[in-house]
Amino acid sequence: MEIQELNKQIRKESTERIKAKVPEQVSTSWYNEDLLYSGKGKSLFIILATEGCSWALGPSGGCTMCSYINDCTQKPVESSKIIELFKKELEKHPYKEDFKSGDKIAIKIFASGSFLNPKEVPKEARDEILKILSENEEFSEIVVESRPEYVSEDVIEEVFNIIGDKLFEISMGLETANDKTRLYNINKGFTLKDFENAVDIIKKMKEKGYNIKSKPYIFLKPILLSEKESIDEAIETGIYCNKIGVDRLSYCPATIHGGTLIERLWRENAYKPPWIWSAVEVINRIRDEVSIPSLMDTSAFGSRRGPYNCKKCNKDLKHLIIKTNLSQDKIDYDCECKNEWKADVESGDFNYSKTTINHLPLY
Repeated sequence: MEIQELNKQIRKESTERIKAKVPEQVSTSWYNEDLLYSGKGKSLFIILATEGCSWALGPSGGCTMCSYINDCTQKPVESSKIIELFKKELEKHPYKEDFKSGDKIAIKIFASGSFLNPKEVPKEARDEILKILSENEEFSEIVVESRPEYVSEDVIEEVFNIIGDKLFEISMGLETANDKTRLYNINKGFTLKDFENAVDIIKKMKEKGYNIKSKPYIFLKPILLSEKESIDEAIETGIYCNKIGVDRLSYCPATIHGGTLIERLWRENAYKPPWIWSAVEVINRIRDEVSIPSLMDTSAFGSRRGPYNCKKCNKDLKHLIIKTNLSQDKIDYDCECKNEWKADVESGDFNYSKTTINHLPLY
């Protein structure tokens, strides 16, 4: 399909143009309030110095909205270097003092790809990182990301042989429960059945007594979907995920990453990120529909490349969403721009063709 061919071309041009990072440039971290499984607490987020996502580095070209590969080394990193930089990031934050003060602490590890893929994070590095965390009483919850194909009973057993009874969450970028949207609009490269298999493995291990959780990332507004279709699909996906037994939901509204197909469409005025009102609509409706926690990412809200309403309410709504991520309340807010969003949602499909798009004139 032409979407995939164009995506590969754009990815190739982007990686050739951008100088690959050295490990020290990739490794970073931040620390803030968060909603843990045990309640309100704090999370330490650490990005590992890795070569990046194998799916993006391979012949597929990766996902149409993601450019994290451009922030990676794009070549293997020695386990010793990954571990060295991980330790440095740990030392930057006051989690030990906060723990002594009674705070609950989680650590979230990002590899700009899959933590459970030994090509991206060598087993030696993975096991040493988990060993370090097992010896730190401060961290009660460990969260990692992985594509579903790397989730197996053997790998989970290896993890828990190191971390003991600490909680371990595997986050997976499902994006949508619609196979067509995921495979063609997003170019994710796996089916709903693949995701279900991974969730079933996690549930099976949970039944065996392992303290393991699953979480899908759900993408709000893939390319070639209207505002209304995007909202409806995001809500349907959350309901589906709750039904099959995931433990919480994480919504990711689209932002414009450089060197991606989504950016190419955006520059041609053929795409715009979702309204912040759409994120509010999703979170309010999903909290009526599901029983598990639902979180909404606010990256780039109010910016030129991110979800946007108007200058009067962008900042207020961003802060409200961050607040309700902790409280799990619904959002009650109004602004005059809301009527413009409603008109976009209600009339946006009138001129939207249902014919399959086979040609994108963007070369």
